[in-house]
Amino acid sequence: MGLWFTEKQTENFGITAKVNRTHHTEQTDFQKLDMVETAEWGNMLLLDDMVMTTEKDEFVYHEMVAHVPLFTHPNPKKVLVVGGGDGGVIREILKHPSVEKAVLVDIDGKVMEYSKKYLPTIAGKLSDPRVEVRVADGFVHIAKSKKAYDVIMVDSTEPVGPAVNLFTKGFYAGIANALKDDGLFVAQTDNPWFKSDLIRQVFQDVAEIFPVTRLYTANIPTYPSGLWTFTLGSKIHDPLKVKEERFFDIETKYYTKDLHFASFVLPKFVKDLTDK
Repeated sequence: MGLWFTEKQTENFGITAKVNRTHHTEQTDFQKLDMVETAEWGNMLLLDDMVMTTEKDEFVYHEMVAHVPLFTHPNPKKVLVVGGGDGGVIREILKHPSVEKAVLVDIDGKVMEYSKKYLPTIAGKLSDPRVEVRVADGFVHIAKSKKAYDVIMVDSTEPVGPAVNLFTKGFYAGIANALKDDGLFVAQTDNPWFKSDLIRQVFQDVAEIFPVTRLYTANIPTYPSGLWTFTLGSKIHDPLKVKEERFFDIETKYYTKDLHFASFVLPKFVKDLTDK
């Protein structure tokens, strides 16, 4: 029959993948980490038995976290990624020539260690000279940063374990202080099928802090329900008002200029979550 892994996404629903072999398993200081090879998705990183990324579909998430805010900001030079130890968002950030420095702050150094070993196409840019890697608490780093960043990206796990604080209004207020006067941020905010209350609360919290607040979506088949949301908060720049000349050719598999705008067109049941 073979070995199968199931992520129990709710009490009554899960996603299953056939596992060819286990590369590594470990209980780190913060979470259970597994790196497995699957028949369908290639190598897969699991944290606390939740799918974080896979070789086959990782480009969707990483491109949408990075390029939407980086094309929205007219001149992003210093960028922060909170979480994201697999390195995928960093890889995408470095495709923007205006970026002079990208800081990655992840609380669990083991994620970076094993991503470099088993996910080299994702983590391969972590040693780039423009990248500064810190193994530290992103919540604390944000609290200590004042007007330091043009763009901040919160690439967290779901709101469990060490990531719980990354879904609080206090954290979003800290992000506002850590951003420059025209800065903006984006955070992954889970899926609307199973976590509608979370999305509604996060959107409301961000909207009380940032003058421009937008929700956008992407299709990520290995994440719960396949429909994923991202919440963008901006002090000035609106992702729906990016001028044509701001865009330039970039190597992507999912993100395009047209999709930049289309991703903000929401199904009604998702748009209803943004109503105040």
